[in-house]
Amino acid sequence: MNVLELSEQEIGRRQSLKELKDMGIDPYPAAEYPTNAFSTDIKNEFRDDDEQREVCIAGRIMSIRVMGKASFAELQDSKGRIQVYVTRDDICPEENKDLYNKVFKKLLDIGDFIGIKGFVFRTQMGEISVHAKEFTLLSKSLKPLPIVKYKDGVAYDKFDDPELRYRQRYVDLVVNEGVKETFLQRSTVLRTLRQVLDENGYTEVETPILQTIAGGASARPFITHFNALNQNMFMRIATELYLKRLIVGGFEGVYEIGKNFRNEGMDRNHNPEFTCMELYVQYKDYNWMMSFTEKLLERICIAVNGKPEREIDGKIISFKAPYRRLPILDAIKEKTGFDVNGKTEEEIRSFCKEKGMEIDDSMGKGKLIDELFGEFCEGTYIQPTFITDYPVEMSPLTKMHRSKAGLTERFELMVNGKELANAYSELNDPVDQEERFVEQMKLADKGDDEAMIIDKDFLRALQYGMPPTSGIGIGIDRLVMLMTGKTFIQEVLFFPQMKPEKTIPQSNEAEWAEIGVAPEWVPILRKAGFNLVTNIKDEKAQGLQQKIGDIVKRYKLEMQKPSVDEIQIWINKINE
Repeated sequence: MNVLELSEQEIGRRQSLKELKDMGIDPYPAAEYPTNAFSTDIKNEFRDDDEQREVCIAGRIMSIRVMGKASFAELQDSKGRIQVYVTRDDICPEENKDLYNKVFKKLLDIGDFIGIKGFVFRTQMGEISVHAKEFTLLSKSLKPLPIVKYKDGVAYDKFDDPELRYRQRYVDLVVNEGVKETFLQRSTVLRTLRQVLDENGYTEVETPILQTIAGGASARPFITHFNALNQNMFMRIATELYLKRLIVGGFEGVYEIGKNFRNEGMDRNHNPEFTCMELYVQYKDYNWMMSFTEKLLERICIAVNGKPEREIDGKIISFKAPYRRLPILDAIKEKTGFDVNGKTEEEIRSFCKEKGMEIDDSMGKGKLIDELFGEFCEGTYIQPTFITDYPVEMSPLTKMHRSKAGLTERFELMVNGKELANAYSELNDPVDQEERFVEQMKLADKGDDEAMIIDKDFLRALQYGMPPTSGIGIGIDRLVMLMTGKTFIQEVLFFPQMKPEKTIPQSNEAEWAEIGVAPEWVPILRKAGFNLVTNIKDEKAQGLQQKIGDIVKRYKLEMQKPSVDEIQIWINKINE
């Protein structure tokens, strides 16, 4: 790495790295370091009248206070932080005191990983700490951490820019309190979800992510190319059609927790790559699935929060069963006064236009109803609410309603104004399914790029016979948002999708060479703030030489700065 790309702190750390190596200390040792305790456990288990406890701990240095022959350091491990007391004569019992005087006091930096062997005690200030008897450097940090400082309960120098936090999650996890806890809670959500499904005898499976047909949902797919087969493939938008094949194959119940990919927008509630759980159980219907879902979510909320309620956006949301059940057409009528039931596509389109909604001719009846619900209803359901009985045009994979003509046995679960789950009494009539796929293809012909494509192999599977089945899909990322009280999906994803990092436009070496600048001067000019050749157009030659000289001196570069006449030639060529 070019030294000019480094900050002064980074240069200092690399110099310390060199000095450590010159002393024969490996700053990145390979051997196992046998830790036997964690910070929080040490503090929780300490009793003043217990026998002295020997411990071996390791972690990242978060602060150092050097006081002559003794020092204090704060160590952060995977569970929390603990203070370490280090004295010169304890870690350097022999005559040579370099390990303390040079290594610990001068060559260590905040962010370095160290190992400490010693015993637990309480300081005169009452803080439970580890008195070091041995010290080992485990990893040298070359970049300084943004350290958050606290005074009177107020945080200063926060690392709180969302762009940086999401892009550099590894830093966010180290320096910001509570971030790691969110992801531990996410783990609890997934663990509890699996426990409930496993307890009920359902089998966790894995199905293809690369698929020849993007089916199982209405969404725009990502497309890639499979070189070995010389054909385009789709990243899956849902696991549904493969899981149903397994029900055909004889499984009682199957579920998959995995990634889906939808080539659509990004916002506070959507990420193109997201985690979804889909469950299919034979001989069940959507009524059973509503009851099962209520109990499942109540148990997850208790596991995460210790109670069936969670505060989100200043509102207390209760996941305690049962939840309200409301047909979608009734919901639209309730919120708009417009009765969609029995209306034609044109009548619905006319009403949407009357309301000033943005719609187009590619939208069929189902899409228009979906737009109406999204515009006027969805955001109003804060407490968990099952929206049920969707029109057939909106539900190409759902069984027709047993008593309501034109409707299907489907529900979506709304919580805090957003969809959390989607479920059906699954369509198992292969003739009906094929007809609905054909209708979807007509929508695709009209320009709907989210319409489903006919999956002939899935139709073939249905023709072998699929038992009555209920299925559900639950968005895990949104579920974690609800259970942790987060309002942005990026807060519950370790590494959310981000726009490319902004880069400063720079002239390349060939462009600099055209005005006579040698390659070795290009990084120095950039360090001085001249990223483009044209940036030096209005500079005075003597002033530019001074700026170049300052950088050569500051970074101790063994280079002779160019003469004023040489620099004037550069400037003249730009102005020709």
